[in-house]
Amino acid sequence: MELSSVSIKKERLPQLDTFRALAILGVLHVHATSLATVESVELKAFYLINFLNVFFRYGTPSFIMLSSFVLFYNYFNRPLDGKLIGGFYKKRLLYILLPYVLFSVIYFIYKMHVAGTLGTSTETYGEMLGRYWKNLSEGTAYTHLYFVYISVQFYILFPLMLKLFKSSKWFVRWAIPIGLVLQWAFVIWNKYEWQYQSKGSLAITYLSYYMIGAVLAIHFDKVRSWLMNDLNKLRTKAWIWNGILWISWAAVAGVHIWFYQQVRLNGLIVDTIWYEILWNLHTMLTALVLMRVSFVLYRKGPKWLIKLLTRLGELSFAIYLVHPLILGYYRDTKDWFFDQVPMSSMTYLIWVYGGLVCSLVVSWIVTQAILRWIPGAWVLLGSVPASLRKKKTGPSAPVSATDRNL
Repeated sequence: MELSSVSIKKERLPQLDTFRALAILGVLHVHATSLATVESVELKAFYLINFLNVFFRYGTPSFIMLSSFVLFYNYFNRPLDGKLIGGFYKKRLLYILLPYVLFSVIYFIYKMHVAGTLGTSTETYGEMLGRYWKNLSEGTAYTHLYFVYISVQFYILFPLMLKLFKSSKWFVRWAIPIGLVLQWAFVIWNKYEWQYQSKGSLAITYLSYYMIGAVLAIHFDKVRSWLMNDLNKLRTKAWIWNGILWISWAAVAGVHIWFYQQVRLNGLIVDTIWYEILWNLHTMLTALVLMRVSFVLYRKGPKWLIKLLTRLGELSFAIYLVHPLILGYYRDTKDWFFDQVPMSSMTYLIWVYGGLVCSLVVSWIVTQAILRWIPGAWVLLGSVPASLRKKKTGPSAPVSATDRNL
């Protein structure tokens, strides 16, 4: 029997931009410290750099969970018809797929520039186009674009998933276990049989996060009190589950950080399945913790901080697309920087964190300026936040915090 399809106007959730802000900060921390985890092994700063690199790995999985949450929150109670599906794909084509295609071109050229082959390559235009198409079709034009690639895979599947969720209460009840089983069946099969190297670019690798987001959205009326209320106002059962979540999260995050410290510092060798288990547990629990933190922050945080996080959340997709360019050019300053100051744990840490700050601030300023002042900027950077629009500049109305899924 199909679940209710009566269209109900959904409550706007500005807290989701706070979530996006925390998620993009996670992404930036991981990217800024990626090379440093190798370079700093001999420095005392390694322990902090390793902590930052592992602790903040929640970024991409959290974005995937939130994307699923937003999709099901907005579409689950609406009639599943041609108009809905057409509007859904139109928005994703214009605001997600088009920027992905264009930025794949930008990073394709950038990689040639870094390799010193731009303008000197012996490839024919046909060969170059074929290589670009391979990168585009596999999400490998640059290291971070796999996230958009797997999002597109989920968008393709979404109408089918929506139909399944709407038609079966049983599936809604067991969606998270089903997602975990399918995800891990693929991980194990790939490890022992297929051995596909770029499995992180396949949506099934993140199916558990997708299912969690869907279930939270469908049952939002039940989890709303947990998100909206202080601890002392939670019912006993909710209070206990909240405590279990936080204790489990802290324990798993600690073990995950320690694990990578042993691998990187002491050469610990274990079955690769442990990397998968710890990453999956850590990032799943962190995504749930971030949901709670985002709603608490929005309710209790100082106004200046909420305003700052809201704007960062609004620009998170654009910043995600742009920041590797800024970080790449910043890293070229390494030799110059350490010509000016002697290398030590403190100076190295300052330089590494400087890359994070630089990539965040410059990306923020550039993307905000482009989206605010350049007509048609949505073509390159996705939907323009309503707060930056003086007038309609894209093919559809401004997108609110609850409507955006990236």
